[in-house]
Amino acid sequence: MAGYGRSDEEWDQLTSVGLEFLVERARLEKTTTYTELDATLRRRTGIRGFDFEQDSERAAMGHLLGLIVERNHPTTNLLISALVQYLNTNDAGPGFYALAGELGMLPRRSSAMAKQAFWIGQLNALYVYYAARRPGS
Repeated sequence: MAGYGRSDEEWDQLTSVGLEFLVERARLEKTTTYTELDATLRRRTGIRGFDFEQDSERAAMGHLLGLIVERNHPTTNLLISALVQYLNTNDAGPGFYALAGELGMLPRRSSAMAKQAFWIGQLNALYVYYAARRPGS
């Protein structure tokens, strides 16, 4: 579904390349930032990046992360978007927790401590899942 000024083909390419990058990060047992993800997408696809100064562009990045999770979750039962953090923070964004709530993975009115524990659990589970699937493993 086209949206945010991008074609279906662009969304499909951004989703594929974004998922590939996040899998690479999981295999390295590392997180990333919205800024690094955006730079990687620009470099690998040649598609215009996201302007985080604009509310609509921040929403578009959230949409992309939702598409990536939608593609990956049926295989892993995990939220691979847990790997994406705000720059200079040690947490996922609010969209991550909202999606976890929508999927029934986290109670909607969870405390900050419960959210943090859920996020850390997702990170660790992603690292374990992808460590077992490293090339040459």
